Amino acid sequence: MRRITFFSVMILFSLLTVSCFDKSKPNYQFFPNMYESVGYSTYQESDAFANGIEAQIPVEGTIPRGWVPYEYSDTNEGYELAKTELLSPLEINEKNLSEGKELYNIYCAVCHGSKGDGQGILMTREKFLGIPSYADRDISEGSIYHVLMYGKNLMGSHASQVNAEERWQISQYVMSLREKLIK
Repeated sequence: MRRITFFSVMILFSLLTVSCFDKSKPNYQFFPNMYESVGYSTYQESDAFANGIEAQIPVEGTIPRGWVPYEYSDTNEGYELAKTELLSPLEINEKNLSEGKELYNIYCAVCHGSKGDGQGILMTREKFLGIPSYADRDISEGSIYHVLMYGKNLMGSHASQVNAEERWQISQYVMSLREKLIK
């Protein structure tokens, strides 16, 4: 009796193992999704929700963590308000000035020059004419930040290239260049 039970269990076990065999794939795959994972894209269609992609879209009315709205409009009035009201939240120190200088050399010196005198390489090669010197302009940290945010005249916005902290660092460095030019 024991022998019959033993052989029955062995035959059942053999059938179970063979039933998982797939000739087109090597070895036995008890959990095929672990061997070949299913790839999902962020906004792909899904039958898990009624509208197909509901779970992947951010909830309406939410804002990303760490994002702070900029409350000055892209107008001349907004520029003037930013020029008089907007103050840097960053402390003026050597670290911020050195990082501002590095960012200025990447994004601004091409047009405005390394000294802020409007004699950048694009000006000297006459690609853009009339780039102002910082000494000739009545500017503040707020107006510089606003121009970096929205752009002004021929200068485009740099908001997609530098974040808020980096814009303030550039503003601090531009003000230090202006002080050197005025002296």
